Amino acid sequence: MSDLHSASAGPLGDEVRSDCRVAYEPGEGPLAVEVVSKVDYLYGQSIAAALRRVAGGLGVGTGRLSIVDRGAVEWVILARAEACLRLAGAVGPAVLPEAHPSCGVPRSRERLRRSRLYVPGNQPKLMLSAGLYGADAIILDLEDSVPPAEKASALLLVRNALIALDWGASERMVRVNQGELGLEELRRIGPHNPHTVLLPKVEHPDAVHRAAAVLAELGLADRPFLMPILESPLGIHRAFEIAAADPTVVALTLGLEDLSAELGAPRTEEGVESLLARQTTVYAARAAGVQPIASVYSGIADETGLEAYVRRERGLGFVGVGCIHPRQIAVVHRAMTPSEREVERAIAIVRAARDAEARGLGAVAVGSKMVDPPVVRQAFRTVELAVAGGALAAGWDDAES
Repeated sequence: MSDLHSASAGPLGDEVRSDCRVAYEPGEGPLAVEVVSKVDYLYGQSIAAALRRVAGGLGVGTGRLSIVDRGAVEWVILARAEACLRLAGAVGPAVLPEAHPSCGVPRSRERLRRSRLYVPGNQPKLMLSAGLYGADAIILDLEDSVPPAEKASALLLVRNALIALDWGASERMVRVNQGELGLEELRRIGPHNPHTVLLPKVEHPDAVHRAAAVLAELGLADRPFLMPILESPLGIHRAFEIAAADPTVVALTLGLEDLSAELGAPRTEEGVESLLARQTTVYAARAAGVQPIASVYSGIADETGLEAYVRRERGLGFVGVGCIHPRQIAVVHRAMTPSEREVERAIAIVRAARDAEARGLGAVAVGSKMVDPPVVRQAFRTVELAVAGGALAAGWDDAES
């Protein structure tokens, strides 16, 4: 390929961990590969083989391809090499890592989403450990946390991470960018089993329609869910239309930092300035039959403030919040766990509902009071939350029956 030019991808510096810098220089001779790594004596040949694999896949057979390795694993090396060579002008099919056995784990519409941990899509070192913290969901972020110059490279990292990493029991989420860039990101990651895709700054149901259409075009047997994010007054105004825009919408959330900026109202601890927006989000989500998810809490070190925030949002009807640091996850789960009194009442309703079903009765009664279907559904959700939060043993019904 004679029209290639110099290019590089990935960070440099002594502080870099679990990442690498790949550079390409065009030349006439056969492709030369140079590896600089502290573990060259152990993995040098494997690193060089990974680089040659990408070069071969993209049809690059001349010049010099070099890497400065800082502990990168293979899927990172493949992503950085592909980003570098595509920047250099190479074209060709994606060069994918070996798939982890868990990469095909199925998605579930009705699942707990108490916590979702944001992980920058350009930081492999954070992705590698993300599955260890027990978040209900992990969001590989391609939007606000990734600088514009790094978005193309981050997309390849996120794609490879979806294929190669074990996320444990966490839901696999990706936040894409707005507009055409986000739609192209959907095309690239859609085939690799993201369970849910977050759509930022949605102001009109058409944004949901376009995303759903792109996923439909991929011909997937089981399409990813969508979670629109409301971040403007216009988005709040159209909350229900957005939540009900497509059957793939599974939840509705909001971004209070951007919303507060557009309102011209600084975000306060009490949240008075955003109360209407938060209530509207809950009402719209429930009316559309999807989950309402609250915004992040930005005070990483303030566990007391975070717990109060989560309890307040749960009181409004939200079923989860965003997390920007792993230390927030345990606090969120604790604050989302129902109280002993809530659990006792929920158990009574669940048992009454099961008894009514076994006897073929259409009505559920607890004592002398009839219980409406929405209350029954909420009781089942409360029991699920109590089990997940450790307030109730998983086999509580067997033990008590």
